[in-house]
Amino acid sequence: MHRRTFLRSTGSLGAVSGVAGCLGSVGLGDSNPDVVLGEPDREFDSSDVPYPAWGEQIPDVTVPAPIESQKIRLRDVEQPSLLTFFFSHCQTVCPVLISTQRNIQAHAQNNGYGDAVSFFPVTFDPARDTAERLQTYADEMNVDTDNENWYFLRPASKDRAKDVIQDQFGVAFQRTEPEDMDMYMFTHSALTLLVNADGFVERAYRSKSPDEQTIISDLKTVRNA
Repeated sequence: MHRRTFLRSTGSLGAVSGVAGCLGSVGLGDSNPDVVLGEPDREFDSSDVPYPAWGEQIPDVTVPAPIESQKIRLRDVEQPSLLTFFFSHCQTVCPVLISTQRNIQAHAQNNGYGDAVSFFPVTFDPARDTAERLQTYADEMNVDTDNENWYFLRPASKDRAKDVIQDQFGVAFQRTEPEDMDMYMFTHSALTLLVNADGFVERAYRSKSPDEQTIISDLKTVRNA
């Protein structure tokens, strides 16, 4: 068990707690040489929250990218990246999180920096989110998986998903009951991470509806550092 206490979901199925306080900044590189963006205007320290927050390095994990038939070690990504956590059968929060990343991907492609940022949505439903299903979902969501900057990541098993997403990234999720229900869902937390080329978190957006323009602006600062 890691030192962090898991994020807890609130409300009805698929709803998440909207914890704010990770969008402002005090100034570039305030007190941490590992990041570009200054410390967010918030009432807590990074060590107080269950997810890797400002100035902390992401977990050293390797996760399969099934559409591309390869594995990605997230700390080896040598450019800024955006991570989020989802499952493809979600009908509430996840489509918003994926659409936000898709729109940022489109902005990157249309503004000449498509090869300078990567996108890593990680599923916590490996039983259903196979390579075929994820490709179908990409088509449904108008995600360009051929651009070599978007990789759906799928832990190899239910236990591995719990280890990577909940235990290491601190994002809580829980399957609905009963276990044999065909169209089960998850209650889960919402988290989008902006990670720099050295694997350190520049911003942790704790919102079920992240602001695209804020992320694009933060990403520009990180890219141009």
